[in-house]
Amino acid sequence: MTKYLLLKHYRGGPQPATGEDIPMDQWDPQEVTDHIGFMGHLAASLREQGEFVSAQALSPDGTFVRFGGEGKAPVTDGPFAETKDLVAGWMCIDVESRERAHEVAAVLSSAPGAGSRPLYEWIEVRAFLDNPPEIDG
Repeated sequence: MTKYLLLKHYRGGPQPATGEDIPMDQWDPQEVTDHIGFMGHLAASLREQGEFVSAQALSPDGTFVRFGGEGKAPVTDGPFAETKDLVAGWMCIDVESRERAHEVAAVLSSAPGAGSRPLYEWIEVRAFLDNPPEIDG
């Protein structure tokens, strides 16, 4: 079994097949409820199969921090091209193969959005490293 991180991308890839990209804060309340219900159902199904590890939605708010010297931590509200603008949440799964991780990601991509249509959102699939990379030299 290998753990994979499935990152939910709402922007940053080609346009959805529906041609629409309506932010969740503009959905009807029932559309949000249906989306969250879909996510809960998928997590429950994966849990029953022993493949679910964890999942979490991410807030659009955040800060960008880096080491700036002793006693200093520069903080800014951007840039967030890699996370805030792209990653809406994540799911961690533990599956037998990369192919299975791709199957789960495809289902995750079909979550309903505005108008109850599948989002066709981009899901980034990344395996967890079991060991640090080897360095020749």
